[in-house]
Amino acid sequence: MAKRFTASATQLQPDPRYGSKLASKFVNCLMRDGKKGVALRVFYDALEAVEKKVPEESPIDVFTHAVENVKPAIEVRSKRVGGATYQVPTPVSSKRQQALAIRWILAAARGRKGRPIAGSLADEFVAAYRREGTAMTTRENVHRMADANKAFAHFAW
Repeated sequence: MAKRFTASATQLQPDPRYGSKLASKFVNCLMRDGKKGVALRVFYDALEAVEKKVPEESPIDVFTHAVENVKPAIEVRSKRVGGATYQVPTPVSSKRQQALAIRWILAAARGRKGRPIAGSLADEFVAAYRREGTAMTTRENVHRMADANKAFAHFAW
């Protein structure tokens, strides 16, 4: 039986304009129905809007810092012990941190109704860069939940 082809980090090509693998990964997550050209255009339009809002920084740096700011350090996972389910705080691996940050930024941008997605993405990038906005609120809630349940940390084996 032939080996199945799977997409992985080794096959991820950097994006054409900035040469950033993080931007390429973000575009792949933004993409719907295989329309990569549309996703690239939306992403680049968002970065152009970011450039107008934060002229002192490079737009790709604002994007990178936004993703870094949203990354969670710790999260809660359900653990079943003796018939009871506990929310156990556990550290997050770097790949999962990046995936969660991208997912939260996209969810926050898609949650803003009544305007084009490029504008919503730009607003969310700038908000996350300044450590505010919906994606940062999600991160803070996850950290707060982990802090509230640190009494169950001894179940994390």
